[in-house]
Order: sequence, then structure tokens, then C-alpha cells
Amino acid sequence: MNELQAAAFHMADIRDKRPTRRRAVAVGEFHPGQDAFATIIERRLPKGDALVMAEIAGLQGAKMASQLMPLCHPLALELVRARCVPVAARQVIRVYCECATEARTGVEMEALAGVNAALLTLYDLTKPVQPALMISGVRLLFKEGGKKGLWLHPEGISDDERDHYRPRGMARLDGVSCAVLTLSDRASSGEYEDRSGPELVAGLERLGATLAHVEVLPDGIDPLAERLRKLSDEGVRICLCTGGTGLGRRDVTPEALRMVADRQVEGLAELLRIESAKHTPLAWLSRAEVVQIGSMLAFALPGSPRAARQCMDILAPLLAHALAMIDGRPHA
Repeated sequence: MNELQAAAFHMADIRDKRPTRRRAVAVGEFHPGQDAFATIIERRLPKGDALVMAEIAGLQGAKMASQLMPLCHPLALELVRARCVPVAARQVIRVYCECATEARTGVEMEALAGVNAALLTLYDLTKPVQPALMISGVRLLFKEGGKKGLWLHPEGISDDERDHYRPRGMARLDGVSCAVLTLSDRASSGEYEDRSGPELVAGLERLGATLAHVEVLPDGIDPLAERLRKLSDEGVRICLCTGGTGLGRRDVTPEALRMVADRQVEGLAELLRIESAKHTPLAWLSRAEVVQIGSMLAFALPGSPRAARQCMDILAPLLAHALAMIDGRPHA
């Protein structure tokens, strides 16, 4: 074993993750004291305008995050905004850095690097007039994107910060009646335990959905078609079917969905294949299908637990929006 293999650290392998839109905002405070605070906001420091220079440094710091932290992935940032907000009541400068991109990993380290660069620049430009300076409260304010969606720091976010940055959580399905159907001859006969259905159940529950039906059915067109009609009549709004989307003789779930469909939703089916292919090229062999039956959306998803979980992550941001469209409700 060489020295590199023996090292107790490694860069995270993100090759199998799917790129998603990511955003993070970090914050920190600079404490210059009463006299230096006035000098800063009046732009009278000997080295120049500290607020403008700190914001420029914040941009540069965010872009250099991977050079500062050895295990941080280099990212092509699509947005960096740094801003300095004087808080006269406490004589502090509150510094923010917002970063965004589409990537396989988050941008929180870039946002934190930007805040720290801006704070250190304020320190550097202020120390000629006041050496007793302090930096405090550096933290991630919130982050968005990835399969976990919105994360807010436990210390919270102020109304002004919320109005300015508008953190966006995933649209929820609170109280929406849903069903999960696993299609498998072997699972329905008890030959093995269904592990794909529970992945979909967990994903729907995270969104607040009400699971009205969770069932395991044998493969076959007619039994599934009949069950789908009944679920739609009972007011189920989303039915996730897992299994039966491959090329085998008994893989007939898409045919069952099309038999009872009022309309096909081709875009979502295409999205599932395109986004799943970012995990594995085998996704192109899937015959994933999405149809509308009355006011219910029915999905034919792959049968492996991993694929079911990945498909749930792909669909989660869109489900509430799709139902709003069906119902004629605002969905901007």
C-alpha cells in the first residue's frame, strides 16, 4: 500500500450523483468598534473604501475555495454575490456571500470562503486605525438543492434576510392522497421482500403526502389497469408504480398505464430517463412512463431500490406543481 492509499483522508467521490441546481448563502460579522465603524461607512480609511474592496474580495474568495481547502471540489460558479451591510445599532458590518451553480455537490464552502475573504479584507483595511478588531458569527445561513432540498441554520434567518434571499424549499404534498404499487411476481408471492416500494413511500412521506394505499401486485396488464382506475375513482392524486419497466416478457407496467390513460405526460417520462442516465447509462433501457388518469398522475418507475430512490429525487420538486396544473390552480 503506498502513502496515498494509506492516507486517512480522501476527496468525496461524486461521480454517481446527479447535477442539480445548488445555492448557498453564508454570513459573518466584523466588529471594528464605534470610531472605526464611522470611519469605514464614511469611506475615510487610509487604504481606501473597505466596503467595496471587501465585496470584491468576497467574489474572489468564493472562486478560490478549492485552492484554499484541499478536499473541496472545484466548481464552475454561475453566481457569486457578496454584500456588506453596516448595522449602526451594534457598530458592526454584516457580510453575506451568495453562491449558485448546477453541480453534483453543494456550494456552501464557496459561500463561506467568500464571507471569510470579505471579513479578512475589512480587517486588513481597518487595522491601521484600530488594531482591536474582531470577526464573529461566521456560518452558513441556508443552502438549497440536491436531494435534501432546503436546509436552514438552526439559529434561524431574519425577516430581512428571508425577503432579500428568498430561500426556496421543495413544494410539499401535505395531505395529498398517494399510492405506491410494486409490480413483481416474485415479491407478490413472498419469494423476496419488496425494497423498492418502501423507498417511494419514504420519499412521499418526506413531502408530507398521505399514503392511502401501499400494495404489492403481480406483473400483468389487466390487474394493474383495473387497480389504477379504482385508485383514480377513489381520489388518489399520485400513484407511483415500481417494477415492470424493463425489456422482459413480463415487464408490462407501461402498457397497463397506457391502457387506462386519459393522456400521456411524455415530458416527465423523458426527464426520468435523461436525469437517471446521469447516474447510469443503463437508464436508457428503462421504459418509464407517466400518464394522467382523471385527476391522478400515475408513474411507471424502475424496480430496483436505488433507481426508485433516484427517480423519487428527480420527481419530488415537480409533483406539487403538476397537481396544481391539473387542478387549474396558480403554479408559478
